[in-house]
Amino acid sequence: MSGGTVVLAYSGGLDTSCILVWLKEQGYDVITYLANIGQDEDFEAARKKAESLGAKKVFIEDLRAEFVEEFIWPSVQANAIYEDRYLLGTSIARPCIARRQVQIAKQEGAQYVSHGATGKGNDQIRFELTCYALYPEVKIIAPWRIPEFYNRFRGRKDLMEYAEKHGIPVPVTPKAPWSMDANLMHISYESGILENPKNHAPSDLFLMTKSPEDSPNVPDMVEIKFNKGVPVMVTHLKEGTTKTTPLDIFSYLNELGGKHGVGRIDIVENRFIGMKSRGIYETPGGTILYHAHLDIETFTMDREVRRIKQDLGIKFSELLYNGFWYSPECKFLRHCIAKSQENVEGKVQLSVFKGHVYILGRESPGSLYNEELVSMDVQGDYDPCDASGFIKINAVRLREHHRMEREAQLKQ
Repeated sequence: MSGGTVVLAYSGGLDTSCILVWLKEQGYDVITYLANIGQDEDFEAARKKAESLGAKKVFIEDLRAEFVEEFIWPSVQANAIYEDRYLLGTSIARPCIARRQVQIAKQEGAQYVSHGATGKGNDQIRFELTCYALYPEVKIIAPWRIPEFYNRFRGRKDLMEYAEKHGIPVPVTPKAPWSMDANLMHISYESGILENPKNHAPSDLFLMTKSPEDSPNVPDMVEIKFNKGVPVMVTHLKEGTTKTTPLDIFSYLNELGGKHGVGRIDIVENRFIGMKSRGIYETPGGTILYHAHLDIETFTMDREVRRIKQDLGIKFSELLYNGFWYSPECKFLRHCIAKSQENVEGKVQLSVFKGHVYILGRESPGSLYNEELVSMDVQGDYDPCDASGFIKINAVRLREHHRMEREAQLKQ
């Protein structure tokens, strides 16, 4: 007798294949769901594998375009970056993946959803907060938090033995001594030999970017056109190549950034759950856009508005990292950030070379840069004498602070 229907976020790998069979052992009808968010995956092989293991239905969903337009672009507008370094590639993908999982669960009348995230990481939080926000009645099966499951499968060896016993195809190539997660935005690497934060990343770890040492000796120069804070066109200045759709723009920038070794970082970050973890990330296209957007935004946005917007971007990044994309506060922040981007338009020209992004120039019909006003050669509509009063007014506070300190010293 069926214990109900569960939609499993499935990758085709060892872990989720074992979870699929284990869920069936528990009496559930299992629908598998695999999201295409730009990872290098044999989706048809994964479909056949799921069907052979007894999946009731298999959904393979191409989410790449909506991933860029509805999730990456708002993050670009926000200049989203967690703890000053991480461009949030994994965090951005999770609400996109989980949203479609919930849609399938509702469509198929499934009472349960399941995933293969561990009980120590951020992903379990990101997946489940999205599911509860969009499908409040759903029940979640998280095997790596169920004692009967994690006591039975204490390591890869136990999973391999279970797979062989139940006819689950096992990997024929040796597993890399670290785990990785890939999507259109980035690839992340953690765990295994990387858990010792002193260990250097092996040279063969990186899959998305060339080593800057091995990258071309000639830079690629591109122009990125923005409208309302999102890129609408990228043009290679020498080759004339032009991309205009969101997916094409981002894929092309990934290609250029990867070619030149742009976007590699190795950090220790603070997980929401309360522990520090070491992660290595490569985010080529995202890094190029971060620098380009920052430049055009500063060029076109009022100073005080931008100061407020910077604070909003930091809060947005924290909410995104912690899994609160579908919270009311994050929705409010996205609305405010989008409002701040109404005049962020123009073109940025930049060079990509040997692991770096170099801004070369920018132009905008909405620029707040006044060349005549700022010129050292033209007085323009500015009286230098006004600066004397400005400086004196700002010095009042400093003089008073110094007076107080001097009086306190005399009393000692």
